[in-house]
Amino acid sequence: MSLKKFHILFISLATLCLVGFGVWCFVGTFQVGDGFVGDLTKIKYLCGTTSIALGLITSIYGVWFYRNKIKYFEITESFSTKV
Repeated sequence: MSLKKFHILFISLATLCLVGFGVWCFVGTFQVGDGFVGDLTKIKYLCGTTSIALGLITSIYGVWFYRNKIKYFEITESFSTKV
């Protein structure tokens, strides 16, 4: 497996983890132990929104990387083998 394809795999897994964590923050129920001071719903929504936004950014980056790096590499490689 080439380094570029491993990079695409890594970005895809990172995107799935980020979006999965964001959905879990919105859907999951949390129990807070004694002594917690603060509003948990604000923290849940902040973490969920941030995680989904980062997942969107990494998916856009993954598509950009695939189109500009891997497709270009495959096209130039096929032209060099035909010549």
